[in-house]
Amino acid sequence: MLGFYVLMGIISLFSWTVSNTLKRKFAQYSKIHLQNGMSGAEIATKMLQDHGIYDVQVISTPGRLTDHYNPKNKTVNLSEAVYNERNASAAAVAAHEVGHAVQHAKAYKWLEMRSKLVPVVSISSRFSMWMIIGGITIALGSATPQIGMTIGYAGLAFMALGTLFSFITLPVEYDASNRALAWLENKHMVTRQELAGSKDALKWAARTYLVAALGSLAMLFYWGLRLMAANRE
Repeated sequence: MLGFYVLMGIISLFSWTVSNTLKRKFAQYSKIHLQNGMSGAEIATKMLQDHGIYDVQVISTPGRLTDHYNPKNKTVNLSEAVYNERNASAAAVAAHEVGHAVQHAKAYKWLEMRSKLVPVVSISSRFSMWMIIGGITIALGSATPQIGMTIGYAGLAFMALGTLFSFITLPVEYDASNRALAWLENKHMVTRQELAGSKDALKWAARTYLVAALGSLAMLFYWGLRLMAANRE
């Protein structure tokens, strides 16, 4: 198991590096003010209109880096800073979230798959770890170990759904960024310097999802090995 702990240590270090770099990049590009003078909310509204989407509302949501698109009520939720500010970071985030709205409007298959998994994963993620640990405990301390193994493998299946969800999220996020950047460039919404800042900010944002997916896969592998070891005892 030493190899697992080394791997998790590397992933944790990578996650910390990405998270801190992302915060630094967004702070850096927040200082690059848009020459067109548009706020994040105005950028989002313009991109929706350019794609013929008029049933999605752009709203402000409290917090920092809380930006997201909600397909249930069709709202682009922008954090207060992104909603109000007029810089390269705000433009990048606003356009990225509208990218998800465009995916929804065009029935982008990866987004549809991800949306179908949301209710299942939201429930299974709460219990998967406890099911695995409980299953191993029962298997090792009970006269009927098979019951424990059944519970443990059911928990592992739930955890696998969470890992699948993490990897399906990757093409969804990368595609939303690509749509955002293509629109910003093709519609001449930003200058070359502003576009470069937007690209770099979204690149680091996407890496947070990559780290999460790799971490989820490592945990799935680890608990799978633990269950196999318990089954042999």
